[in-house]
Formats: sequence, structure tokens, C-alpha cells
Amino acid sequence: MDSDRIKGKAEDVAGRVKRQVGEWTGDTEAQAEGAAQQVKGKVQNAWGKAKDAARDAADDAKRDTNDDDLDRKDRDVA
Repeated sequence: MDSDRIKGKAEDVAGRVKRQVGEWTGDTEAQAEGAAQQVKGKVQNAWGKAKDAARDAADDAKRDTNDDDLDRKDRDVA
């Protein structure tokens, strides 16, 4: 799991808490800051997911290439 996913989730949760406290206290500035922090966290989390997906795709491609190499070696021996 990419560190951006973890940091993004933490930002999202912190923003959610700040926004909720702002709603309870009537502090519109805290609500706005919390909402902005949530968005920042969601974007960072999405970036981490994209990096994970790219890394997984690269790993799959590498694994497929290695499997093809093994198949060729098996045919060369036979």
C-alpha cells in the first residue's frame, strides 16, 4: 500500500472531524477548512491508489514476461 493512501486517509478523517466540530459549534470557518482538508485527503488517497495500480500492472507485466521466458527455455530444452 502506497504511503499516499495512508496519509490521504488520515487527512480525510481529520478534515471530517474538523468539519463536524464546526457544524456542532456553528463555526463556518472550521466547516470550510474541514471540507477542504477532506478534499485534499481524498485526492491524495486517489493518487496513492493510482500509484498502487500502476505498480501492480508493472508487476503483472514483469511476471508475464518472466513466464514467457520460462516457456521459451522449456521449448529450447525439448
